[in-house]
Amino acid sequence: MRKILFGFLLFLVVLVAAAALAPFLFKDKLRALADKQIAQRVRAKVQYNPADIDVTLLSTFPDLGLDIKNLRVIGVDSFSRDTLAYLPRLRVGLDLMSVIKGQQIDIKSVNLDQPDIAVKVLKSGRANWDIMISDSAAAAKGQDTSAVNLAIQGWKIDNGRLRYDDRSIPFSMDARGINHTGKGDFAKNIFDLTSNTKIAKLTANYAGVDYLTDKQVDADIAMAMDLTKSLYTFKENQVKLNDFPFSFAGAIGLPNATDITYDITFKALQTDFKNILSLVPGVFNEQFKDVQAAGQVAFNGYYKGVQNKLRMPGYGVNLTVTNARFKYPQLPREAKNINVAMVVDNPSGFTNNVKVNVSKFHLDLGNDPVDGSVAIDGLEPMKVDGRVKANVNLAEALKVYPVAGINMRGQFFVDATAKGTYSKTQMPVVNAAIKMSNGYVKSNQFPAPIEDINLSGTVVNRTGQVNDTYVNLPQFHMVLEGEPLDGRLTAHNINSPIFDANVKGTVDLTKMTKIFPLEGMTVTGRVSGDIAAAGNMADVEAGRYQNVKASGAVKASNITYKSKDLPQGVKISSAAGTFNNNQINIQSLNGTAGSSDFAANGTVSNYLGYLFTPGQPLRGTMNVTSHNFNVNEFMVDPVSEKPTAGAVKAAPTKADGVVPIPKFFDLVLNSKVDNVTYDNLKLQNATGTVTVKNEVASLKNLTFNTLGATFGTTGSYNTQDLAHPKFDLGLNIKNLDFQNAFKAFNTVKALVPLASAVQGVFGTNFSVSGEMGQDMLPKLSTLSGKGLFDIVKASVLQSPVLSQISNLTTLPELKNLQVLNKVVNAQIVNGNLVVQPFDLTVGDVKMTLGGTNSLQGILSYVAAINAPTGKLGSTVSNKLTQLTGVQNIQGTDRVTLGLNIGGNITSPVVKLTSGSLKDQGKAIVTNVVKTKLTSTLLDLANKNRAKNDSTQKATAITQQNAQEQLNLEVQKRKLEAQEKAKQAIGKGLNSLFGGRKTTPAATPATSAPADTTKKATP
Repeated sequence: MRKILFGFLLFLVVLVAAAALAPFLFKDKLRALADKQIAQRVRAKVQYNPADIDVTLLSTFPDLGLDIKNLRVIGVDSFSRDTLAYLPRLRVGLDLMSVIKGQQIDIKSVNLDQPDIAVKVLKSGRANWDIMISDSAAAAKGQDTSAVNLAIQGWKIDNGRLRYDDRSIPFSMDARGINHTGKGDFAKNIFDLTSNTKIAKLTANYAGVDYLTDKQVDADIAMAMDLTKSLYTFKENQVKLNDFPFSFAGAIGLPNATDITYDITFKALQTDFKNILSLVPGVFNEQFKDVQAAGQVAFNGYYKGVQNKLRMPGYGVNLTVTNARFKYPQLPREAKNINVAMVVDNPSGFTNNVKVNVSKFHLDLGNDPVDGSVAIDGLEPMKVDGRVKANVNLAEALKVYPVAGINMRGQFFVDATAKGTYSKTQMPVVNAAIKMSNGYVKSNQFPAPIEDINLSGTVVNRTGQVNDTYVNLPQFHMVLEGEPLDGRLTAHNINSPIFDANVKGTVDLTKMTKIFPLEGMTVTGRVSGDIAAAGNMADVEAGRYQNVKASGAVKASNITYKSKDLPQGVKISSAAGTFNNNQINIQSLNGTAGSSDFAANGTVSNYLGYLFTPGQPLRGTMNVTSHNFNVNEFMVDPVSEKPTAGAVKAAPTKADGVVPIPKFFDLVLNSKVDNVTYDNLKLQNATGTVTVKNEVASLKNLTFNTLGATFGTTGSYNTQDLAHPKFDLGLNIKNLDFQNAFKAFNTVKALVPLASAVQGVFGTNFSVSGEMGQDMLPKLSTLSGKGLFDIVKASVLQSPVLSQISNLTTLPELKNLQVLNKVVNAQIVNGNLVVQPFDLTVGDVKMTLGGTNSLQGILSYVAAINAPTGKLGSTVSNKLTQLTGVQNIQGTDRVTLGLNIGGNITSPVVKLTSGSLKDQGKAIVTNVVKTKLTSTLLDLANKNRAKNDSTQKATAITQQNAQEQLNLEVQKRKLEAQEKAKQAIGKGLNSLFGGRKTTPAATPATSAPADTTKKATP
């Protein structure tokens, strides 16, 4: 007994010791293995803090627990700005003995706490989740593919979120509150996998329409896993979507590296109508459990076929609702006689081959019937045969189905049929009538109702030709708080409409948008007008505005607009204008944009083309004035094209982003602004003309004052490529202080570092071009230009360069220079400043200087100094004797010294390179500078050639990918056509021999529903 007790205590001691030592023994080893596997097997950026890794044994015994916090996986290339997964806490259970042995580590369990996973698929089909390098690819590189083994027996997700956005379909899904557990022994080749998944809110969207909104999911699934055959078969399972339960049967297989096979059927597990009613948007709420419902439902379908680059599985759905009804207990009326027969069938899987047949749809909203049917064959082109007819008292309808926050009444009638083909060139034969009598709409969000709504109209097409569609709305009338709005519209010839319309009245945008909220934007204010227009869009597109009758007057007051794209907001306190066929005459316009005020008047033309013809510009000439304008508030991110953080702030003081130029504007703006804030500069008295066209702003005679100087500029600013905005400007600056320029402009700091040691003023007449950065400051490495610097007065004091020159030449007068009225010719090449040789005279010393300095501050200047020989010290005289070969150097009158100036502005290196008895310094310096300029231009040409080669290579790759995508699409179209032809032949043979083809989702008879809407036909 004592031995047993002793052995047990020894075991506990070893266990506690192992638990205590585990972090020290295995942490570095596991981290090194993880880093190696990530580097070799993952095409993504994986970010984590080594301090957030922990290893434990006690809480996970007998497995070793690896705990990683705040792990983030970020995509590369097209997804470099996207986070694929953020894992606040990842816990991995590792087989302890496999870690100790170290040959192959077995992963036994995985737990994720609050993971946030965002999956994206681009239109090209490229997916951000495709980040793992296959075993075969890794082995081909000689990498170890056996270091980690998945021997998982269990896994868990707590409160996760999964977002899926597939733009190639287009389909998106957002699942919140995911709690998932699973069990299965992946160490075996054949085993059973069981899982339970609960989702608190599931939203699914296809082509911009939400088909599921915040639905609950509870799924228990059991599958037979055969890893040898890559075959996964559904066993017992049940999925519950809200209160609608259904199950799967069949299998999913991976027969090869490119294909996925599906052979799955599904069906409803219960037949009560109330269960499927819970899927209707908005129904699943607190009152749903008390809803009285009856009727039968039949629901089944299939998903069968192969999925690869060319194909998708076929699918079908049958839904039948028979004699159903529902009633909310708090409402007096019920929806009854609900009968639906719907079949969706697409055996080929190609989206364009889908067939939808709703042969029967009927319900009575109280005593008001609604009937409809529709058969759709294909999508492009789409064959349609459908009808809807309803005559509904809106007040009675709200007694059947609750619409939160809305009160309505009035009689609404619709009777519409459509039969034929819908495509780019065709449309079905249509006969539709709609009428609203004595309508009333009131929202709880705003007390004022829209009253006295009366409208009637028709849409008719008798031939199936698009241009033979006639729209007629002979009258429209409504009243909002005593203010009537009336209008009418007739139009036909859809491709180039012929129209006749009139609108008269006042619209209170504040009230209207509270009744009908606008997502993502806020609009307030009042607009009144009397507008009439009649004509042909062909004349608008051709600019024959004289053939269009358009006239009217519009007034606006206290208009405000704010959105995600314009967070600073715009307010128009007052505006008035008149218009005719050709132009709009803006008599006055006063308002603010963010913290900036503005006033304008002028004329705008081609407004009809701009409004109705995509790609046509808005032309005009405007006179714009402002007291204070903050440019920083209009910065956008050059990649996302969204406002930056600086633009959102109330009073930003720093540029943050790029100012975009509108695409379809062709405007001349005569501007006068008293104060402009741009980056951290304050500009005064800015006047000039700005022409905006094709995303380019051309500046003409734009002048302003800042830093005590006068600036003038002419040139352009181009945002056609917003990620790389370009400028080309001519600058004329007068009386700018060197110190102010050095402190305010990064360009001066980088290109003219000597300015930090200069006191005085200068002017310049300079032409410069290049690219703007995201901070709306020039990218120095892209600059090119040339011009003159007019140094009015300059004192160079305490300069390390001059100090070294003075010490080397023993000429003390060169330590401090005074320069008056000197013109210096300079050039910027690829961001390098090239200073052409210029002369200075200091007492009886003549000096010529020229050269270059780079963005990195590297100096490469040459100087020639012609000085009296007697002023030179003995050391310099001896050096000159060696350089010139003249023994009696002191016997000469003057001598020329050649200097090289290298290093940088704070640590220059000055060397004596030549000596001459002749005054040929300027020629020496000129030749050296010419050589340096030629070398710089050659380097620029080589860089541009390399850049062009890189661009051409990237373009070639893009074209190749596009061609591959095109070839894939051609093959898909070919297979799609073949499948459609097979269906047509099969249908014909069945008709010929009197048989009927049976598919997994058989199409029910398409008998027309009885017309039950003959009540009170208007």
